[in-house]
Amino acid sequence: MSTNIAFIGFGGVGQALARLLKERKSSLSSNYGFESKIVAVTDVMKGSIYHPEGLDVDQLLHVVEETGKVEDYPQTPGLIRGWDSFETIKKSNADVIVEVTFTDVETGQPAIDHIRSAFENKKSVVTTNKGPVALAYNALAKLAEENGVFWGFEGTVMSGTPALRMPVTTLAGNEITEIKGILNGTTNYILTEMEKGKSYEEALEKAQSLGYAEADPTSDVEGYDARYKTAILANYLMGAPLDANEIYCEGITEMTMDKVKDSVDNDKKWKLLSRITRQEDGTVTASVQPELVDVDDPLAGVTGATNAILYECDLSGPILLTGAGAGLTETGYSLLIDIIHFHRQSALTKIEGG
Repeated sequence: MSTNIAFIGFGGVGQALARLLKERKSSLSSNYGFESKIVAVTDVMKGSIYHPEGLDVDQLLHVVEETGKVEDYPQTPGLIRGWDSFETIKKSNADVIVEVTFTDVETGQPAIDHIRSAFENKKSVVTTNKGPVALAYNALAKLAEENGVFWGFEGTVMSGTPALRMPVTTLAGNEITEIKGILNGTTNYILTEMEKGKSYEEALEKAQSLGYAEADPTSDVEGYDARYKTAILANYLMGAPLDANEIYCEGITEMTMDKVKDSVDNDKKWKLLSRITRQEDGTVTASVQPELVDVDDPLAGVTGATNAILYECDLSGPILLTGAGAGLTETGYSLLIDIIHFHRQSALTKIEGG
């Protein structure tokens, strides 16, 4: 049976996922028995279309590329236009809602309300939006469980690098005592450039010219982006109900050429580290701040815009995961990971249910 998919938001990441579903259609079917149809797309800037039998993905992507509007999709019998996001969630025949709207990370909106509505209407969700997971994980996870639906958010921490599912599945049986990582590629790139002799301002300007940093880099350089990801890791992997705003956060804006040079001269490196630690009494503490690491520390060798996480495990010892933390294809792939996992879970539920 085919999985029906509705997109809430259809920017670069949503379009990347649509392309992957089209390009990998044959291999997804043969390798996983997975078939899918995109039945709806709604975007605040691009318009909205729905067809219960599925949209032509080539036509959809072509129209968006040509006009920037999904509502310019050619009229066909049964096509409905003009639904808003909540109508699409409630009225469409989608099994999975792909929530990739532009969301205010400080409030988690509108993604939190979209996800809540989907769960209340017995629909599963995959998302790359950090806000809902960092700010409302426990409430939304409970709602998903109560309604028997799937919630995937692999791409919220390290894009297509499996920073969440890998420790849950591959490291099962370990107790993770500490997680520390480089969760923001922009700041790691800036620090790497400063090690080469650039000033903070010069390194930031280069990062912006390469597209690593936004015109307003505040979320990256002040550590806010890493703090939201730290909250997700704390909640999901450590079972600690930490709100992002409760996590101590310090960025790299005060970093100077002299501080970086002194660290290199002393066989150390500055890294903006997210650190989550389970204390002896069981409580979990978390922070985001620049830290000096020895040159032989596994994280010291992570340079440029790369992300990395070191999981301290009681049985397997330290496990290092590195990979891209951004990119349209990588982030689209993270959504595909979640959709495949949804398919496997649904198939297993059907087998168990007889």
